[in-house]
Amino acid sequence: QVQLVESGGGLVQPGGSLRLSCAASGFTFSEYRMSWYRQAPGKERELVAVSSGVDNSTNTADSVKGRFTISRDNAKNTVYLQMDSLKSEDTAVYYCNARWEWAGPRTQRDYWGQGIQVTVSS
Repeated sequence: QVQLVESGGGLVQPGGSLRLSCAASGFTFSEYRMSWYRQAPGKERELVAVSSGVDNSTNTADSVKGRFTISRDNAKNTVYLQMDSLKSEDTAVYYCNARWEWAGPRTQRDYWGQGIQVTVSS
C-alpha cells in the first residue's frame, strides 16, 4: 500500500527555519516526481517546489526562491523541504505529492500525503 508521511512542521518565528520530511513507501520512489504544495486559509493550493524523477533537476516557486530548497534521498525514499528565512505568509498546510514520471493516457499514478501545518508567527 502507498504511503506518504510528512513530518517536521510546527511553530516558528519570522526569520526562522524548518525542515519538512516526506517518507514514502509502496512504490518505486526514484521513478516519481516529488513535489511540495501548500495551502493557506482561504487560498488556493499552490506548488512550492519540484524534484524530478528523470534527472537531478529541481524547481521552486518565485514566492520562495532563494529561501526554500527541495532535495531527495532515493536510498531512504524521502524528500525534504528546507525552509529558511520564513515569513508570516509562509503559514500554510504543506502537502507532499508523488507523480509517476512516465504517466500516459492509460497509466497515471498520483499520490498525496495528508498534510502538515507550518505556522510562522511572532
